[in-house]
Amino acid sequence: MTDAADSVSPAHYSFRPASAEALWQQISTPRPTAGKARRLGEALVHAGLLTAPGLWHGLQVQQQEREKGQHRPIGQILVELGALTQEQLRAVIASWLGEYQVHPGDLKPEAAALALVPRAMAERESVLPLLIREDTLVLLMIDPGKRSLLDELRFLTQRRLIALQAAPDTLGPAIRKAYQPPGTGTEEEPAPVVRSTLQELLSTLDSTEPGDANEADALNESDTLAQIINAVIDEAIGRNASDIHIETELAPKSLRIRLRIDGDLATHLELPARYRVAVVARIKVMAGMDISERRKPQEGKIDFARFGGPPVELRVTSIPTSQGLEDVVLRLLTGVLALDRIDLSRANLLALQSVAQKRYGLVLVCGPTGCGKTTTLHSVLRDINGTGRKIWTAEDPIEITQDGLRQVQVNPRLGWTVAAAMRAFLRADPDVIMVDEMRDEEIARIALEAAFTGHLVLTTLLTTAAPDAVARQLGQLDIKLNPLDFSALPLAILAQRLVLRLCVACRESQVIDQDRLMDLASQYLESGSGSNTLEARTAQVERWRLQHGDAQGALRLWRHKGCAECQGFGYQGRLGIHGLMVRDEPANWLTLRQDGIEKVLQGLTDMAQVLAATDL
Repeated sequence: MTDAADSVSPAHYSFRPASAEALWQQISTPRPTAGKARRLGEALVHAGLLTAPGLWHGLQVQQQEREKGQHRPIGQILVELGALTQEQLRAVIASWLGEYQVHPGDLKPEAAALALVPRAMAERESVLPLLIREDTLVLLMIDPGKRSLLDELRFLTQRRLIALQAAPDTLGPAIRKAYQPPGTGTEEEPAPVVRSTLQELLSTLDSTEPGDANEADALNESDTLAQIINAVIDEAIGRNASDIHIETELAPKSLRIRLRIDGDLATHLELPARYRVAVVARIKVMAGMDISERRKPQEGKIDFARFGGPPVELRVTSIPTSQGLEDVVLRLLTGVLALDRIDLSRANLLALQSVAQKRYGLVLVCGPTGCGKTTTLHSVLRDINGTGRKIWTAEDPIEITQDGLRQVQVNPRLGWTVAAAMRAFLRADPDVIMVDEMRDEEIARIALEAAFTGHLVLTTLLTTAAPDAVARQLGQLDIKLNPLDFSALPLAILAQRLVLRLCVACRESQVIDQDRLMDLASQYLESGSGSNTLEARTAQVERWRLQHGDAQGALRLWRHKGCAECQGFGYQGRLGIHGLMVRDEPANWLTLRQDGIEKVLQGLTDMAQVLAATDL
């Protein structure tokens, strides 16, 4: 076997054009392909890079993978087997297909071509636009076969593409030189991106003639649509939305974009139905999804910083709907919050921090869908990360990433389930195991056994039950442990809900009279385990006066009003209320409603919100 790539890179297929015009003349002239090989494997053998037995071995591996439902090109398999390098493979493909490896040399790319691809993207993706002829853009790439990047470039530039392979180690310097401002000897920071407002962009669309406009016309306006999508994401981030819903319809109905803010969906924008294909395609390109697949749901992720936005990630889900349409939902993924920023009372904060320092046991966070359970788990992990512990997580999907954690994305379709991941963790010397949800009895059994055998296990449970009820449910599982040992396993059970937070700019208050205070104290005591006697109610009111009263001891209830700051809603953001039951202090914990009432007296929310969230 030949060990030099030179043997497969004839000078006939590697050249250094003197000008853009010379390059165009060369690539637009019909040329024969090298050799008579009908398949890539034959071309590799003809080039002397591979023996016939080596090719046969690679084909056997490919066949075995296909029987398991995997479909990989033979070239990729041979590179992984060590039969040849990636550079050698690319050179053979170029020769076999009659394509070129181009050395940019002193070639000066056309300004019009450079203007189509931002410098940041060119440097990040190693792409150099060279020239435009009619509707065709010619560019240099390290890997001209990278389909996802070609889709993105095609959408961005709205041009047909001819992608040529750059000669090794030539592209980086050529890109820096091409984007360097004329007359300067040093590189200059790229000019800041001027982001148009959403209304300005919409007026651009509105100014086009509707006439016989169709989806093809809409795709021609995709540069504006791409900016509109960026602007929508920007506004969603600015308004603290948790989700963006793209809902498509056939004409004459509109494409509707809705934002979920503080738990409620509201229409944010409507576009003509003819833009539905272009909008969905653009989002798929950003998320690295297959734009041609419309019949099956897909998932992807957008790193918004790659498209000129702030460093925010979005999880994207596409779902086929009736009449061949697709809806898309984008979930804005929040960064990990410090434990003291998730609205825990001071007592709950100190108790949870103490629990997280334990060496073994089970910590459960409970609540309904969308109440921030995973966010809370990651806040706990953030508090103990970097303390000399090995932390494994099994998640589906991974929504929050943290340095230092060993995070695992499970894939049930391939047999890589949460239970399988947990069993693997137990053989990988863990200190802490986090599972994003204890969704079945098998996971619960493994989690409890892991906690019993000396590991700290953190997980969530989808339930609206109170912590004491959850503890009883765990005790009913058929797990072969000593009942005395099992009773000590749940270190803590945290129940959590989200309520709307009052807008501090417009909230209104009124002093509570003694009768109302006694009624509130009665609700408070009834929701807990204490006695609801006149003496207990009086003592509770006095504690509130000391903790939350003004200089005269007066207590206030707050209500929402509405102003420009909160867009007339009266609320801004959401607030966590918690009920934390700790094993070492089973009788000394506040219920969800009690924690909510404490936060009402602090002016953070109102009673209507607390009662609605704690109607157990």
